[in-house]
Parts: sequence; structure tokens; C-alpha cells
Amino acid sequence: MHISSSSRPSSIPRRWFAGVVLSALSTVALAQAAKPHVVVLATGGTIAGAGASAVHSATYAAAKVPVDKLLAGLPELARLARVSGEQVFQIASESFTNEHLLQLGRRVAALSRQADVDGIVITHGTDTLEETAYFLNLTVHTRKPIVLVGSMRPGTALSADGALNLYDAVSVAASQDAAGKGVLVTMNDEIQSGRDVSKTINIKTEAFKSQWGALGMVVEGRNYWFRAPVKRHTMQSEFNIDDIQALPAVDIVYGYGHMNTTAIEAYGQAGVRALIHAGTGNGSVAAQAVGALRALRAQGVQVIRAARVPDGFVVRNAEQPDDQYDWVVAHDLRPQKARILAMVALTKTQDSQELQRIFWEY
Repeated sequence: MHISSSSRPSSIPRRWFAGVVLSALSTVALAQAAKPHVVVLATGGTIAGAGASAVHSATYAAAKVPVDKLLAGLPELARLARVSGEQVFQIASESFTNEHLLQLGRRVAALSRQADVDGIVITHGTDTLEETAYFLNLTVHTRKPIVLVGSMRPGTALSADGALNLYDAVSVAASQDAAGKGVLVTMNDEIQSGRDVSKTINIKTEAFKSQWGALGMVVEGRNYWFRAPVKRHTMQSEFNIDDIQALPAVDIVYGYGHMNTTAIEAYGQAGVRALIHAGTGNGSVAAQAVGALRALRAQGVQVIRAARVPDGFVVRNAEQPDDQYDWVVAHDLRPQKARILAMVALTKTQDSQELQRIFWEY
């Protein structure tokens, strides 16, 4: 607020006029302080990207715009919350490592314990956003809203989606009705479960979908909820980021016609602790690969059957005799998410039956 001294009538005492101005400023400050405090943790990605021109929506350089510039370009956020930003990483998300997951998880957990923080938003590249969301969903113990957000187009592109996505994410993170629903992903006006959601297309803004449907929508800064997650997460999780010092090696091998066993054998030699087999159909395994996977299991490596198809789930003891081979099925988790759960679970147990329980419950 700015009132020039020349606009003050000469008949009004200076001290009284100054008191009115200070009172007005205090009212504004108190109103802002009463709003929820949302911390935006920036990690890079397309939402922080820049293209060569406004028509470049698919070719651009990711992770270029710092968080302070992102927030400064969206003054409307002040209507929703007191927003502060922190640059954790500045990378394209396909380059996320296990160490990045652990560092980010610890920071999110620390912030969630602060009394002056009401919600957390994480800006993230879309390529592995779903993996990070699921990792946090498994390991951060809080009821406070944690919302991941990205964009499919850089901010320099025509019809860029990042600004509205970020506005919606802050709206959700600032809302009490988002508490206790696990880690969320807010993009394209939809509120998705971080456990269920996957990136399904790379050239449209409605890229993130769940076969079980969105939890809700954000319309003009208001949340509308339609379902709630039932799988264990956050406060109900038996895993805690504070107890995890490192993540074991878990990798993925892809099933396809005329598949050979080279990758399976190489992963075994590399010392992998579990191998996710992204099989065709119902997590099917080619006949020529069964022996190699059984040999891997005999060495103590966990074998987990997932499916490369986008929807559905793997039925235990269908296609393969999982009980006989002592294999685990990934249920409805896509291979990349099965890898996340396997890594986290293996920090607590090496027992295949316990692993199967965990895959049913999470």
C-alpha cells in the first residue's frame, strides 16, 4: 500500500494519519499471516523449462527456471497461501537417482514436522514424477498435504500448462480437506493419487491418469473430491524415511517376443537384490526366460512379476506357478512403481511371503 504525503489533507494531524496507514498495513500483514503456509520445493523438469520459441512445446531445455522466478511469475498464489520456495535440485527427472529420492524424502519429512508449515508442493519433471510420488507416499509420515506437480509444456510455449498446474497444486496443499489422503499429484485440473497415477502420453497435457480414476478435481481454486485411497500410505505406512539410509539395487527387465536371457543373467551378475519382470499380458514370462529367473531366485534374488500393459493387474499363480517358484506378483503396480515398493520393502525384509503381503497392502 502506498499513500503519498501530498494526498494527505493539511488539516489532518501527521501522527493520526501515520497511525491510520500503519493500521492498514498491519491489517494486510495479519490477513496474509493467517493464510496457510505452503512450501514449494523445486527439483527442475519441464515446469522449469524453456523453449527456443513460443511454438516449441515438445522440444525445449528442462530445468532452467529457478523457483523464485517461478513463484514471482504467479502472483495469484498470494490469494491462496503464504508461499515460500526452496530449490532442492535443478535436473530433468529422468536423471533422478535413489540418492535424489532419499534427499528429497528427508527434506519433505523435516518440513512436514514444522508447525509453521501447512502443506508442501514439489515441482518435478513428469518422466519420473509418479515414482517420486509413490516413494514419498510410502515413506513420509504426515497427514499434511504433499502435492507433486509438473507440466507437459515449458512456460515459454503457447498454452503452457505449468502456471495453472502450480496454482492448483498450491490450492490443494493449502486445503485442510486434502489432509490424510496420501501424496497427491495435481495436473490438468485433476487430483490424482500418487500411488495410482502414471504418465500415459508424452504430447498432451492430460498425460497423467489412473486406471482407478482421479480422486477429485480443482476448479477455480476449489477442490472437489470423489473418492479416497484405501491402500496403506504415509501415516499408516510401516516404512519411514528416517530409518532408510540407502536403497537396495532393484532393476527391471522387459518381456517381449523372441526374448533372450542376457539381461536377466547380467542383472544377476551385477548383484541386484530383486528383479522386476515387466511381462506381457498377465505378467507372462516367456518359456525361455523361466529357467534364468528361477536360477536368479535360487541365488537369493527376489523375482517380481509385473505387467508391461498400462492397466489391469497380475493374478498370482496365473500364467506362472508363483507359489512353486517362490515368486512375488506386483498386483496392479506398473513395473516402475513395483521397483519403488520393492526397494523400500527390502530395507525391512528378505522374505518373499512378507514381500507379497506388502504388495497386496501398498
